[in-house]
Amino acid sequence: MSTEAQKSLEEVQSFEGKYPKQIWSLFFSEMWERFCFYGMRGMLVFFMITQLNFGEKEANLQYGATQAFVYAFTFIGGLFADKILGFRKSLFWGGLLMIVGSVLLAIDTHEFFFFGLAFIIIGTGFFKPNISTMVGELYREGDPRRDAGFSLFYAGINLGAFLGGYICVAIGKGYMLSSVIDEAHRWNVAFGLAAIGMLISLINFHFTQRQLGPIGLKPGHPDAIVKTKALPKAAEYAVYIGTLLLVPLIQVMVSKTEYTDYFMYIIGPLTLIYLFYEMSKVGKEERHKLIAALIFILFSIVFWGIYEQSGGSLSIFAAKNLNDSVLGGAFHLDPNGVNNSGGAFFIILLAPLFGLLWIWLSKRKLEPNTIIKFGLGFVFLGLGFYVLYATRFFAIEGITSLDIFTIALLVITVGELCLSPIGLSIMTKLSPARLQGIMMGMWFLASAYGQYVAGLIGANMAEAREGDSLMDKLITYTEGYKQLGLYSLIAGAILIVLSPYIKKLMHGVN
Repeated sequence: MSTEAQKSLEEVQSFEGKYPKQIWSLFFSEMWERFCFYGMRGMLVFFMITQLNFGEKEANLQYGATQAFVYAFTFIGGLFADKILGFRKSLFWGGLLMIVGSVLLAIDTHEFFFFGLAFIIIGTGFFKPNISTMVGELYREGDPRRDAGFSLFYAGINLGAFLGGYICVAIGKGYMLSSVIDEAHRWNVAFGLAAIGMLISLINFHFTQRQLGPIGLKPGHPDAIVKTKALPKAAEYAVYIGTLLLVPLIQVMVSKTEYTDYFMYIIGPLTLIYLFYEMSKVGKEERHKLIAALIFILFSIVFWGIYEQSGGSLSIFAAKNLNDSVLGGAFHLDPNGVNNSGGAFFIILLAPLFGLLWIWLSKRKLEPNTIIKFGLGFVFLGLGFYVLYATRFFAIEGITSLDIFTIALLVITVGELCLSPIGLSIMTKLSPARLQGIMMGMWFLASAYGQYVAGLIGANMAEAREGDSLMDKLITYTEGYKQLGLYSLIAGAILIVLSPYIKKLMHGVN
């Protein structure tokens, strides 16, 4: 590394105060990308059922398949960023693909539904893991402020999720702007808003690059943080061309959910084989840290399999079994919009407080270690699903309280804040610099398996409910949520029992 680049990295990492200034720009880019992604995510199940005439079981499986592919491609995006494109170019390429996909959906949502989704799936894979990795590189190794930074960054993710998750589906359903957007074009406008959000994200990142020093430069660049041999330009072009050639294949695979089964059976084992190969090339301590990271990744599959009912079965539950009254009727909101954005809203409020809490506890040497934070995440997730179960006691003719549902989202959000932003942070702490993009991709690949499992769970609930009354459907769903709450508590207990072994593997990383 040149002296100038080294000094630049030192300047980036030698910030005063709680947060580096660059994190605010990355926060803003991620916020608008998440507006695009969560706007699309929040519309999927409802749109498939009401506009494409999918059955509830089919819609749940389709949702799980789409989300699984989205997160599976984050591993591929992380791999290409590490080896060929660098984080910056990977992010830009992913953003452009997401814009194309959203524009296709805006032009003709019915005709281009799966074609547009294919672009969004691949684009998210290139964008998502790499901006998170750049946040990690803003901090020196061992900086106690890192968790607080990721918690703040996570608030940016959820500000976008809150806005996109509510606004897009509310426009599509006619809860917003129905007087100015005719019914025939509401969904076109909703998907078009996602494209605008992604465009804003890329424009912002273009100006952010000047503040990042050597962070995110492509492998082989003379100022790159990790020194590697420069690759020919043809390798970069091959990635772009290969990506475009993949679009029709992904379109077919995501439209036929049985292909998702084959894909998930193959990608996981292949990924583990590749990780074990990379682990064979590092020292003993680094290998132990990677094993610890893998344990966190495996537990996160369980977490997301339960948590991600929000986009599948809970979307149907919100549409059919919730009223639209908030605070005893003081406000009337779209229940699907609340389901899509309520958790994000609570994260916006709580994430900065959690970040400051970790710093305050760290200064007093009272901060719980990462394993305990993960365990607490499962505990609160389980308690939140027990609150969802309790909605059955407030039901009248199969329609229950949006207020109680929102309390459940609050409890679940506390669990998410204990696990997810800390998970992003721990991947960067436990991974060698040259493998950080890959390990971040594996973290999101675990989310892919969680989404896949979530779709299967939701489909099983829907299958048992065909032809039932609203009350019968509510009872079936809430009984399922009670079981998921129990599974979450058991997973948390197992994690805590394993904590001494995991702590040894982490070699002092907290």
